[in-house]
Amino acid sequence: MAVFDATILLLFLEPDARAPRDPATNEPVTNAKARVDHLIETLDKRRETIVIPTPALSEVLVHANEAGPDYLDILNTTRWFRIEPFVQRAAVELATMVREALKKGNLRAGTKATRAKLKFDRQIIAIARTQNQSTIYSDDDDIAQLAEPLGIEVVPVHTLPVPPKGAQGILELEPKDKS
Repeated sequence: MAVFDATILLLFLEPDARAPRDPATNEPVTNAKARVDHLIETLDKRRETIVIPTPALSEVLVHANEAGPDYLDILNTTRWFRIEPFVQRAAVELATMVREALKKGNLRAGTKATRAKLKFDRQIIAIARTQNQSTIYSDDDDIAQLAEPLGIEVVPVHTLPVPPKGAQGILELEPKDKS
């Protein structure tokens, strides 16, 4: 399984989504959507499920406008995705993470994020941890800074491989198995 943050999910769902910046060039990542589509194809070949934390989903829906119902339909009916809510186990995990940060005297853990953003980012990380996930696909530097000390790898778009030539087709959105 893998966990997708809003930046990655938007690249998959929104044809006109703005590509994140490549830190090496400060230019938009080339072939960003194709890279994400290729990642999904690769995960599908491995029969891996993609976890969508509800805080990341809400970020996507803020930008979706009238496409929101279509996005939800794709995420709820396509076999690759599983939406995971922020439930009691994640709340306990989040409380532990915040308690540890407070003990160290550094609630922001070196980020420049607002307290509200920190709560959101930590909710995503807590959901990943309660799902026993060790990889979050995200271009959010704050998530990376918060997750990596916890043993969670954060993979940004610019590090994803460009699909091989001829493999840049359109993903078939196969429905989830109803059995």
